[in-house]
Amino acid sequence: MHSIVYCIKILIFAKINTKIMKNFFKNILSTILGLVFGLAIILMLFIGAVSFLSSSFTEKTPKLKDNTILKIDLSKEVVERSSGNPFDDLNFMNPEPKKQIELKQILDNIEKAKNDSKINGIYINSPFINAGLSKTEEIRNKLLEFKQSGKQIISYNEMYSSKGYYLSSVSNKVFLNPLGTITHQGLTATLMFFKEMLEKLNIDIQIFKVGKFKSAVEPFILEKMSDANRAQLEKLLNSFSENIFDSIASQRKLTLEQVQSDADQLKLTTASICKDLGYVDDVLYEDQVIDKMKIIFEVEKINFISLSNYSKIKIDDKKISRNKIAIIYANGDIISGKGNTETIGSITTSKAIKQAREDKNVKAIVLRINSGGGSALASDVMWRETILAKKEKPFVVSMGDYAASGGYYIACAADTIVANPTTLTGSIGVFGMIPNLKRFYKENFGISMDTVNTNKYSDMGISRKLSLFEKNKIQEGVEEIYEVFLSRVAEGRNMTTDAVDEIGQGRIWSGNDAKSIGLVDVYGGIEKAIEIAGDLAKIEEFRIISLPKKKDPLTTLVNDFAEMKISKILFDGFGFLKYQQIKNLKQLKKEDRIQARIPYLMKLE
Repeated sequence: MHSIVYCIKILIFAKINTKIMKNFFKNILSTILGLVFGLAIILMLFIGAVSFLSSSFTEKTPKLKDNTILKIDLSKEVVERSSGNPFDDLNFMNPEPKKQIELKQILDNIEKAKNDSKINGIYINSPFINAGLSKTEEIRNKLLEFKQSGKQIISYNEMYSSKGYYLSSVSNKVFLNPLGTITHQGLTATLMFFKEMLEKLNIDIQIFKVGKFKSAVEPFILEKMSDANRAQLEKLLNSFSENIFDSIASQRKLTLEQVQSDADQLKLTTASICKDLGYVDDVLYEDQVIDKMKIIFEVEKINFISLSNYSKIKIDDKKISRNKIAIIYANGDIISGKGNTETIGSITTSKAIKQAREDKNVKAIVLRINSGGGSALASDVMWRETILAKKEKPFVVSMGDYAASGGYYIACAADTIVANPTTLTGSIGVFGMIPNLKRFYKENFGISMDTVNTNKYSDMGISRKLSLFEKNKIQEGVEEIYEVFLSRVAEGRNMTTDAVDEIGQGRIWSGNDAKSIGLVDVYGGIEKAIEIAGDLAKIEEFRIISLPKKKDPLTTLVNDFAEMKISKILFDGFGFLKYQQIKNLKQLKKEDRIQARIPYLMKLE
């Protein structure tokens, strides 16, 4: 009997072991296959990236022919600064580099073309303008400078967006497809509100803020704009619109009243009406435009060169100066720690400012800001570094599309602040949000929580509702940060804190209005800021250096492999789940929970 039981046990044990062994080998095999498959994909992408890099290094410099026309197509994304790393721009499903071009590269090319005897003129042909409004204004102003050389600009499109026509209106001749139109209806801003959605999810948002205009929290607690927010948005959009319409009117020899009226009545619905009203010079197909250009430029054949190809043509007509002006790029959300081309990290940016400050050959610093803000703490860390830099050499700020809230915090100490009329700035205010997720877990998932504390408020956080005492303490902290913010601006702009508070309270301003209230000194873009920096440093000859230094793409790639950052390469570098808001949430550290940020980024097409 014992033998039979023993045998049964052996059989059962053997059967269990066989199953375990099968599962073991199955798991091993699937793991190996997964690794092989993953490594094969990475290897192919690695080879592709190396090929891309090697081809970029061995690419031949194009030869520039006489009577060449510089063709401007801004459907590429116009950025403050590209990473230079192909792995940041590749997508796993579409291994083509994301098409980007730097604003400074565009401006430099237009300047180069103005003085290049082989460039006859400029042809603007861009299906859409993939640039922010202030960047578009900088490019437009540079094109106006180009026209002063006597060279002509010709534009043609099958249809013009509002921003596209704003840019093209500088042209000597504007042509439109016979079935084309111009989108001319003014500006709008639409905000989304999440209050009902959060209620359905059983999420309570606990708000802490200073400033009646600090509307970043409104989408979480309201179902529509507050009166204060609506008022500031109306003023902002009207300021932008008047600047755009006035610029169009002056170039097309129209009145501002006519341009406004045509937008109100949606008059530009057909190509023939656009011509009759004076917005375009003729209605033609592109081949007919090319024929017209042959007559205008008095050539038998039109030779075009793109911005990217023209960038490869170097003109060595300047002596290399030991004097340097450092442009420090601060682009994206402000966070604590290290940043990149899409975020402003307090460590990275502070280090760059310090590097420029300690370099004896750097005679002046230009901080180029394109940011709607972020961490209040990180902003203050970088502000301190700007103070140290300003003590030693001229320090100028150039504002891009946005330099608001935390973006203004890091700007306020500058000797001179330069912005375009279409820059969004101000938003001097602070807020914090802490969600109560207790009901969210309980009602939706049946998850309850229990805690053991060493002190009375050890469990203060997102797992329960805050007590009145806790809320008051957090509000005190937010108000203290706002007072510090006011004092920083007051010190930098030679104003009283009461005066800053009067134009603060989280209110956003256009660059045009910001100049009239003392938050901005001079209208202009990055080139104007560089010019001012040179004048303050009393230097006529200098060269530009850009900071933070870009990482070598091949070295970055090798380091990622050496550190086995497979998830970074596959999921971040190649586009899986690459949603900026998710990335921002992931990067939000405890020290970054108090925010100095504008509530929205507007995009005009």
